[in-house]
Order: sequence, then C-alpha cells, then structure tokens
Amino acid sequence: MLESVSSLALASALDGLAERQRAIANNIANVNTPFYTAKRVQFEDALAASIEAGDGRVRATTQNSLEPTKLNGNNVNLDTETLSNIDTVLRYQFAAQAANGQFTSLRTAMRTNG
Repeated sequence: MLESVSSLALASALDGLAERQRAIANNIANVNTPFYTAKRVQFEDALAASIEAGDGRVRATTQNSLEPTKLNGNNVNLDTETLSNIDTVLRYQFAAQAANGQFTSLRTAMRTNG
C-alpha cells in the first residue's frame, strides 16, 4: 500500500503543492522588487501522465512566468497570487486528507488482521 500508485501520486501531489506554496510566498514577498519575475510551479500534467503509465512519481518544475511586466520590470500580480494561494491551500488540504485516509485504512487493516 505504501508503494501503490495512489500513495505515490498523493505524495507527489503534496510535494508539488508545497513547492507551489513556497513559490507563491516568494512571489508575494517580491511584489515590489524591480525586475523580479514571478515563478510558476507545474506538476499536474506530468502527474496525470505518470499515473496513466502506472507510476505516480513526479517532480514539480518551476518556471518563470511569461505574464506582462510593470514599468519596473516586475510581473507579480498580487490578485493572481492570492487566488493561486487559496486554490493551492485547498488542494493541499484535500490531498492531505486523502493520504490520511489511506494511512487510517492501513492501520485498521493491520489491527484487524494482527
């Protein structure tokens, strides 16, 4: 169970979402830094392909945002970052609950079969 596709996929999703939260925090911290380029973390498409292939393991990738810049060369949009943060927190909570459910099922199975 600990090496199942679903448990590996949940671990990959949690890692990717945590990396996205760090990137969002850095983006917000640098909202007024001249020539700072916002970072975007991607992993969902790679995760879907990995699950389809029967694995579930992926690493998130971080790229510079291609959004337009302000006059100071910075392209962080606080509204975009705020919405992305809310979305990421909710996804992280959902994935953490799913992982917890898997561990609860495993604990229950070990108690009843032991």
